[in-house]
Amino acid sequence: MDTRHRVFKYPLLVLLGAVVSLSGTRSPGAAAGRSCSDTRQVYAEKGYSTGTAPVTQISGEHLRLCPQDYTCCSSQMEETLALQSERDFLKAVEENSQFLLTTFTQRHRRFDEFFRELIDLSEKSMNQMFTKTYGRLFTQNAHVFQELFEELRRYYLGGSVSLAEVLSDFWSRLVERVFSLVNPQYQFSEEYLECVSKHAEQLQPFGDVPRKLRVQVSRAFIAARALSQGLATGRDIVNKATKLTADSECVRGLMRQWYCPLCRGMPSLRPCHSLCLNVMKGCLANQADLDTEWNNFIDALYQVSEKLEGPFNMELAADSISVKVSEAIMHMQENSVSISTKVFQGCGSPRLAPGRSKRSPKESGGNRRPFRTYSPEEKPTTAAGTNLDRLVTELKERLRPMRSFWVSLPHTICNDEKMASDVTNEDRCWNGQTRGRYLPDVTGDGLVSQINNPEVEVDIARPDVRTRQLIMELRVVTNKLRHAQSGQDMDFMDSEEGSGSGGGDNGERYNDDWPGYGPYSPPYNKPARNPASNPAKPPRVRERNKWNKNNGQGRVKSATSQLTSSLLPLLFLPFVVTIAPMWR
Repeated sequence: MDTRHRVFKYPLLVLLGAVVSLSGTRSPGAAAGRSCSDTRQVYAEKGYSTGTAPVTQISGEHLRLCPQDYTCCSSQMEETLALQSERDFLKAVEENSQFLLTTFTQRHRRFDEFFRELIDLSEKSMNQMFTKTYGRLFTQNAHVFQELFEELRRYYLGGSVSLAEVLSDFWSRLVERVFSLVNPQYQFSEEYLECVSKHAEQLQPFGDVPRKLRVQVSRAFIAARALSQGLATGRDIVNKATKLTADSECVRGLMRQWYCPLCRGMPSLRPCHSLCLNVMKGCLANQADLDTEWNNFIDALYQVSEKLEGPFNMELAADSISVKVSEAIMHMQENSVSISTKVFQGCGSPRLAPGRSKRSPKESGGNRRPFRTYSPEEKPTTAAGTNLDRLVTELKERLRPMRSFWVSLPHTICNDEKMASDVTNEDRCWNGQTRGRYLPDVTGDGLVSQINNPEVEVDIARPDVRTRQLIMELRVVTNKLRHAQSGQDMDFMDSEEGSGSGGGDNGERYNDDWPGYGPYSPPYNKPARNPASNPAKPPRVRERNKWNKNNGQGRVKSATSQLTSSLLPLLFLPFVVTIAPMWR
């Protein structure tokens, strides 16, 4: 038969042959023979042996994570690269959270050093000034002031210390000693001084100074401790939240986006930006659930730091302790006649001290010198030469970019050109199967939103236990910070309700009584003591509405005539007149 007739007899075969000959599709043999040199080179550069790496592409039926097309990866290579993808992911999370960790660690150290040194300098300043002014009279009673600063340190360091009780005990001990000093011609028993201290609330021997100092010191110390603890908690939470373990579904997604292109022989091809976001949101779903409480925490830190540079200034509070104590002593000395009269009427007549009616000049500390006050230019710096305003400013600058960190982390990672293709290059990126546009939508943030994540299968019915614990830690520390903004210490709110350190405002407007004191300042109310908080000192029983009239010493109405000869060295406090206006 003629060849021309054969062609027309089998037209279908001819057409198929033409299609095959004109088609650009490679034959299986051609695909299998494609070189894997680029893949082998990248694999070797990562430090892996190429002993199991194919020289040319092979069939991919053995692949478990990547598309089972012709591949340059053996099973061992796929397993190795899957582990590598997990390490790359954890490294990316660590590197992008390093700013948080460094900030919290360094800021906590700086603030802690600063606050500790403020307390030390305040005590040192008081010791130097009072020693120069009172001499032996101060050194003999120095332990009263030492105990005050020891308790203030213990409170700042996180001890179970009530500031209201600390200050109340201090004023109680001080009134006993000052009362003895302004009445040197008498000999007072322990019981008599107990009576004086017990009725100090009614006498108000120090005027309104104890209330003012309590407001200043309590609010400043509460805010300082809350900020220091908050920074330490932030550091610990970042440490815990970034110590991840990627589950198998996350690793599958990481491998498919980062190293499956390598197995396909296209090592320079980066995953599409949207593909990367879906993988990261699936792997970081639990961390994204921290966002709400994290933002509340950062806001609370910011607000407390603002209070510290404003009405709750720790520097001013620490500096004010010695000045306020001096004001209090001077007030009691100036009103010693009327105060002693009331005490003698209520507690009875004290016994005269044997062999003396007044102090000798030597005992009065005749070589007293006025207190040394520092001008702003020569005021010592603390904590490596810094000051509170500078520390707070630096902290606030670092806190601002921390908001929404956890929901932004997938975007931060995928914006790295080494991790994903640019958003403008969506047609020339790896879409999970080949080069081309990634079509699925980007999923939302958080665990629940991953129900439709096309890249990472997430069990939304099983929240991560550790993440829930971190959320609770954030809520606790945020609550403490928020209470500190109002001058409240959560640890003592029940026992100090209305004291100014643990209770509500109760009429005390901090913007009016720092550094000036407005018309809204309430009278000083001495808080009740908690005997359990100071077991070393026996509790004193209050008698609010009656005086102890039967103390064995009788009542003397003419005793005030003997007070004129008892003016003690406290008269040498005129320096306070020049200093006090800056605190009132």
